[in-house]
Amino acid sequence: MENIEKYIDHTLLKPESTDLAIQQACLDAKEYKFKAVCIQPVWVKYASDLLKDSDVNTCTVIGFPLGANSTKVKAFEAEQAVKDGATEVDMVINIGALKSEDFAMVHDDIKAVVDAVKGKAIVKVIIETSLLTDNEKVRACEISKRAGADFVKTSTGFSTGGATVEDIRLMRKTVGKEMGVKASGGVRTIEDAKAMIEAGATRIGTSNGIALVEGNEATESY
Repeated sequence: MENIEKYIDHTLLKPESTDLAIQQACLDAKEYKFKAVCIQPVWVKYASDLLKDSDVNTCTVIGFPLGANSTKVKAFEAEQAVKDGATEVDMVINIGALKSEDFAMVHDDIKAVVDAVKGKAIVKVIIETSLLTDNEKVRACEISKRAGADFVKTSTGFSTGGATVEDIRLMRKTVGKEMGVKASGGVRTIEDAKAMIEAGATRIGTSNGIALVEGNEATESY
């Protein structure tokens, strides 16, 4: 697929990642012209400094990986990430609240992050599809759209499963054409990536970006 690199959020979220690993991820992202580098909040300033003279966005994660932080903490974390140089934030929903059908809490949680970074960063909402029924996936996408998020995203990569073509198709159908849809986890080959994009994905979150661009099978599961 032409320009596959422009779909890729080059991802390095392992807790044991070192400064040298973050540096290499940023260098690789610049070399391969990926859309973004996605790293833990502690590395945002370091990564944004490394990426400042490039077109690669600095992306980080909020309330990661469980989504169980309080709303105030998520909003503060997002605001601080933007101050440190993030231009994209991927937040995890309150999964327990969704499954408890406390949809107002889920909405307000997302909206607080959206409001905290409005005009400064785009917000992707991780709904963690592997833990949800299809009805819950639809509801999570509807709430994310109503709360003003820019994207919905399948997975953290730290739960029981990653993206599937079926989930991407369902998410795209639910949010319509206006929002982005990000597939994360389990994209191991260029064929996987193409299938996700054909189903409606506009971003691919993966640590296997180089392998995908070069047409090799990936070694990492996320």
